[in-house]
Amino acid sequence: MKPLPETDEALDEYLEEDDVDLRKVLMSMSRLARQNVPSCVGLSLGLVREGLTFTLVATASEIATIDAAQYLEGGPCVEVAAGGEPLDLDVRDLLDEDRWTAFAHASAAQGIESSLSLQLVRDGDVIGGINLYAAQPGAFHGKQEILARALGAVAESAVYDADLGFATRELARRTPSTLADVRTVDVAVGMLAARHHCDVTQARTRLDRVAAQAGVSVVQAASVVVTSSRG
Repeated sequence: MKPLPETDEALDEYLEEDDVDLRKVLMSMSRLARQNVPSCVGLSLGLVREGLTFTLVATASEIATIDAAQYLEGGPCVEVAAGGEPLDLDVRDLLDEDRWTAFAHASAAQGIESSLSLQLVRDGDVIGGINLYAAQPGAFHGKQEILARALGAVAESAVYDADLGFATRELARRTPSTLADVRTVDVAVGMLAARHHCDVTQARTRLDRVAAQAGVSVVQAASVVVTSSRG
């Protein structure tokens, strides 16, 4: 698996406080995931505090290999091609777990047949989450424990097929702009701290208060500070 272009861009800008190379961490996680689930075609890491998402997806050659295995052994693509009954659900059906899962598969992203969501917990706090995506249905069943151990996550909170639409891919595409917003706020806070001879905590409080009073976002307020100062 390789990073999305937007994730590649974000990884070039992002640096953990302890100088961990996040790109190497993600690539290692993807290798471990593929070792345990060969049909895994996507992995997303979301960081709660930073509000950032980084996503790796399978390359064309990797997907071709998985497709070939499905044709040899049978799989979702083969079954769909052979024909299947259309879904006809009402409200009562949505309360049935098996029918709900079937409905989720009907609206899944192309090539995604199963997903697994795991929490990253440190000192009792949820610091992030890992979403895994596979090209075969049920690919993660019975493997949440080993995947959690391998990826440093928590198995108890594992959720199957919660993101068959691969929503984290869109979040990852927004991450570069999120990082740009973070930098704008940081620069504005620094400027305010220097201008008002206060520490950064007081400067951030001032920026938050100004944004609230003006009815704009903190990023918008920060942009005004940066633009006016440079102007």
